[in-house]
Amino acid sequence: MDRTSHSRSRMSASVVAAAAAAALVLAGCSSSSGGKKAEEGGANAAAGKATTPRMTVALITHQSPGDTFWDIVRKGAEAAAAKDNIKLIYSADPNAGNQANLVQNAIDQKVDGIAITLAKPDAMKDVVAKANAANIPVVGLNSGVSDWQKLGLREFFGQDETVAGEALGKRLNQSGAKKVACVIQEQGNVGLTQRCDGVKKTFSGTTETLYVNGTDMPSVKSTITAKLKQDKDIDYVVTLGAPYALTAVQSVDDAGSKAKVATFDLNKALTSAISKGTIQFAVDQQPYLQGYLAVDSLWLYKYNGNYSGGGEQPVLTGPAFVDKSNVDKVAEFAAKGTR
Repeated sequence: MDRTSHSRSRMSASVVAAAAAAALVLAGCSSSSGGKKAEEGGANAAAGKATTPRMTVALITHQSPGDTFWDIVRKGAEAAAAKDNIKLIYSADPNAGNQANLVQNAIDQKVDGIAITLAKPDAMKDVVAKANAANIPVVGLNSGVSDWQKLGLREFFGQDETVAGEALGKRLNQSGAKKVACVIQEQGNVGLTQRCDGVKKTFSGTTETLYVNGTDMPSVKSTITAKLKQDKDIDYVVTLGAPYALTAVQSVDDAGSKAKVATFDLNKALTSAISKGTIQFAVDQQPYLQGYLAVDSLWLYKYNGNYSGGGEQPVLTGPAFVDKSNVDKVAEFAAKGTR
């Protein structure tokens, strides 16, 4: 079995985990009698919501200002929090040191659980150890599939970025691409680096890495435009986030290039661009699911001692391709801000 097949089998495990979570809630509902089950940490059958004591969870990410990807993650987290009677505290900072300080703030507040991203895992090592020493369970999401166990996190929800990159590289081969510019919007982010490295591993053509300042979209546009004007052989631009893909389309036009654009991640505007053919396809890691499962897992751990993935395997939420063949269905959910 190759890595992609293995990834898909583990993705199936994520579906099982989510189903198990729902089953646990429903089991609590069906066995309730005269409200007694609510006192034991069950669920309210009519509302479909947990009636367990209120708990507080901190969700701390490396979101950059204006990056709408994280709005989808947050919506998933908020849905799980509403179901599980959780007070959700969301905070973010793209600076790794500042993100670590936000985790420390959550520890100081004595929250019941912490969900974090590990874009720069070395910076999070010490503060995660402090959370564990304080008996606060920590789970990971989105970034850090290679590091979550080493840092002592209990569970992880996301995609294997290397596998996702390899899948995209194979897709580029099928498209007949010859030279690709892989655009990284944040230097030092291990997940982004793994994506481009994965593309290089399976793509039979030439891959060049192009670094841009993801916090300055006009700069992103001008940098990609300059690269396309300088190298006319580039026939595909691969971006690592939906906003950058939409900007890359503008760069292609400004440069008078014939390059096509593909990307990782989705948003509402991107699904429209795929429908129109201005973007060829996207790799979807299902960020709503990442936020939902991460928060829900902390409730399951506290009230039933559950570990998704058995505490040994990550729960994979991607990769999945979205192109013209299936974008209309995905667009229905993107319009709601959940894909």
